[in-house]
Amino acid sequence: MRRRVDYSTLVGVFSGIVMITYAIYNGGTIRTYLNLNSFLITFGGTLAATIANYPFAKISGLIKVLKVAFTEKLMEPSEVIRTIINLAETARREGLLALEDAAYQLKDEFLQKGILLIVDGADPELVRNIMETELAFLEERHGEGQGIFETMGTFAPAFGLLGTVIGLINMLTQLDNPDTIGAGMAVALVTTFYGSFLANVVFLPLAGKLKVRSSEEILIKEVMIEGMLSIQAGENPRIIEEKLKAFLAPALRNDMNSNKNAESGEDLGWQHQTAQQ
Repeated sequence: MRRRVDYSTLVGVFSGIVMITYAIYNGGTIRTYLNLNSFLITFGGTLAATIANYPFAKISGLIKVLKVAFTEKLMEPSEVIRTIINLAETARREGLLALEDAAYQLKDEFLQKGILLIVDGADPELVRNIMETELAFLEERHGEGQGIFETMGTFAPAFGLLGTVIGLINMLTQLDNPDTIGAGMAVALVTTFYGSFLANVVFLPLAGKLKVRSSEEILIKEVMIEGMLSIQAGENPRIIEEKLKAFLAPALRNDMNSNKNAESGEDLGWQHQTAQQ
């Protein structure tokens, strides 16, 4: 299944960075907010605490998790429903065994696995249990990716505050030199700024996007499970279609109905033209 870039994530993060940078530039100088020690305390401390909190196997998969946040799958619920309806029509015409060849042509491994279980004659309750168990573990894996960024979003402000305390302590050791107090206070507060910025512009929004992605994929898998069991029960394809549409938001249902009516109109027009010829 192909993916495409999710521009909403890119626009959200980039616009947050640009607007905050512009506000800083408009009210002062960017150089005031650039401090290597503050960044090391905040970002380095957050990264170190996250590594301590998770096994290396989980951290090493962070790049794949980021890919999910910045891309989106091209398969829509309506597309899944159409695929299931096609499978149902094949099973109605030729029987369940005829689905084996069609199953190997499916791009989604979850749907393919379920259809092959049906072809093998597995009990409907067993099929449901297997697919729901796989769905539960899928949701758990998604939760781990979300949890990493939520953890980083929690640690970043804490390390920002820690950096501020360190900066204030260093500043207090130089009270005999009043000229350094202002600059020292600025550096101390920059660390808190870094922590809040990383948490609220980067980490927590990415965790939220991963949660949305997970909900979308789980919805599609639930549609697949219900569709597969309906095919196995030998239900009419039109009944299956209406049942699966119940999973969709009203707007998506209306789009499916509109597309279906448009396709029906094209077919009728083609048939009418053929009859005239």
